[in-house]
Amino acid sequence: MSVPENQGFNTRAVHAGQAFEPRTGAVVPPLHFSSTYAQDGIGGLREGYEYGRGGNPTRDALQEQLAALEGGTHAYSFSSGLAAEDSLIRALTRPGDHIVLGNDAYGGTYRLISRVLGGWGIGNTPVDMADLDAVRAAVAANKTRFVWVETPSNPLMKITDIAALAGIAHDAGALLVVDNTFASPYLQNPLALGADVVVHSTTKYIGGHSDVVGGAVVVNDAELAERIGFVQFAVGAVSGPMDAFLTTRGLKTLGVRMDRHSLNGQAVAEWLLERPEVEAVLYPGLPSHPGHELARKQMRSFGGMVSVQFKGGEAAARKVAESTSVFTLAESLGGIESLMNYPSEMTHASVKGTELAVPVNLLRLSCGIEDVEDLLADLDQAFAAIP
Repeated sequence: MSVPENQGFNTRAVHAGQAFEPRTGAVVPPLHFSSTYAQDGIGGLREGYEYGRGGNPTRDALQEQLAALEGGTHAYSFSSGLAAEDSLIRALTRPGDHIVLGNDAYGGTYRLISRVLGGWGIGNTPVDMADLDAVRAAVAANKTRFVWVETPSNPLMKITDIAALAGIAHDAGALLVVDNTFASPYLQNPLALGADVVVHSTTKYIGGHSDVVGGAVVVNDAELAERIGFVQFAVGAVSGPMDAFLTTRGLKTLGVRMDRHSLNGQAVAEWLLERPEVEAVLYPGLPSHPGHELARKQMRSFGGMVSVQFKGGEAAARKVAESTSVFTLAESLGGIESLMNYPSEMTHASVKGTELAVPVNLLRLSCGIEDVEDLLADLDQAFAAIP
């Protein structure tokens, strides 16, 4: 179901790709599990469907929904965020190409680029994305194909000027890729700011319920889309029908969930800022955050991710992480339930010993949609356990 671009975000989230089923009038499109499709004679495809790896109506509905919400013309859904990134890189790079990425990138992304694709001949240079001169120099020094940025970044919550990076990348004939997982399409639309490609771990805010793993790539260029679509089909790391259905269901409530995540994230950040045990609070909604004004310019709100560093070092961070009850100690983020993560030993263990290493006194909080009073009470009792 095509939805006009001038309709609001929540209207598009509910209706894009979600035409009712014409035979019965069911308002929720049927879930298509079939791995293959009957043909009307050799080559006589019905609605273009032939085999489940190449196309599935449930996956197509999700892809239409994703494109509508990111302001793209084409979206591709994958079995995980890293599968999406891998397929994107293989589709648009060749051995000898180079990727300039943030020096605080997600550990899994850096592992993929450096340890997996590095063996394929893809080079990389980590750089501080806030230092535009350093980015420009790194791009010029190599056969750069991608400038790759997360904003807000995981877990240091750095904010990067998307429009400025797009200019640097395009001047060098490179593409700007933005990982929009932390912001989600509701809070930020990188394509509208000049980015060429948006990637997501749809496992996080888009799915929103910690019950499905997935990834997505969104573009608004037909030539890029054709190449990415070919790799999606040829390699086959596609999202299954049930995964696509669950992700679609999550997307329909993304806007209302992100409003609550943002309110809770702001309240938790402000509470942490007043605690004597805290060394630093990393949250772009705080006026003290160095990227606050830029975040106000390119985001609709500031989201539910908050990182905090402790004066008591590693021991204090570990003690708090292991003393909560409403916040669950777990990997991942973006679900309706609040999660707490110790990145140095969990999500970012793969970058220990590199310049991307995460401070050992840092915790990453994914603030869910619970009553904020309960979140603050849980943190208060956990802080009391600090030696």
